[in-house]
Amino acid sequence: MVLAEPDLIGPLLVCPRCRSDLESGSGGLRCSAPDCAYHASPAFPETAGRPVLVDFEHSVVGRAAVASPAPAPSVRRGADALPAPLRRLVKPPNRVAARNIDLLLRALPGPAPTLLVVGGATVGNGVGAVYRDARVRVIGFDIVTSPVTQFVADAHRIPLRTGCVDAVLVQAVLEHVLDPAQVVAEIHRVLKDDGLVYAETPFLQQVHAGAHDFTRYTASGHRYLFRRFEELAAGPVSGPGTQLVWSVDHLVRGLTRSAFAGRATRAALCWLRALDRLVPPDFAQDDASALYFLGRRRDREMTEAEIIAYYRGAQGPA
Repeated sequence: MVLAEPDLIGPLLVCPRCRSDLESGSGGLRCSAPDCAYHASPAFPETAGRPVLVDFEHSVVGRAAVASPAPAPSVRRGADALPAPLRRLVKPPNRVAARNIDLLLRALPGPAPTLLVVGGATVGNGVGAVYRDARVRVIGFDIVTSPVTQFVADAHRIPLRTGCVDAVLVQAVLEHVLDPAQVVAEIHRVLKDDGLVYAETPFLQQVHAGAHDFTRYTASGHRYLFRRFEELAAGPVSGPGTQLVWSVDHLVRGLTRSAFAGRATRAALCWLRALDRLVPPDFAQDDASALYFLGRRRDREMTEAEIIAYYRGAQGPA
């Protein structure tokens, strides 16, 4: 697994409040700007040996949570805790992500491009190639620590310099942030000119992660979220068959009050996912379980007329 070294990441870090340089203070890092609220030491604590670069006054992450961190996400739970054969039935490999990550890696420039993983406490389904490519320097952060993150941060205020990374991966994260548009604006900011972004976000999925699940997007809504990016590829990650499996899983959970019963039903009905292949792309666009977007940073913003013309689904004019 290839992660960027601390001596590479250190010069890229900035204060999440004012984006000034950081400096060492008593008990950890602090903002170098004397008039910043995070200049006084200790401004930014550490947890599990990693700096916590969070503007606590404007985040769901609180100092108390940092002092008593959640269990490490490396501990497998839910479908990830099942034996491999059953895990593949409940949570099959994401071949769409694997294909798109291959496209992203091929498009990355230079001998040592830097790729930022937003919400990267775990290695996402289908994106493992990012961590195996010896050419790519991976920087990962999340609101909890893990073996594949180098610092703790809130994606609404990414503590990195403007224009410092070549690509951003944000998989199954934007539904869990309060303001996805602000997070995407931050992604746009930290990317270099012509930098790449790969995102996957739910459309028709039930609530997961409890109180930390906020948003869903249609294909057009997802495209408009990334309106300051040129589209290289976009479409369903999974279609109506997968969406049906999700729905039956949660119906059984509700009837039995048992998450295990739901997951068992999902495994038994795994064959329904094969129906995704039989649904034409325009119908799948209107009934996808999740959507992806692969794009390149640009300054021009998509217009209102362009997003209306963008619709690719099966429904005709109203």
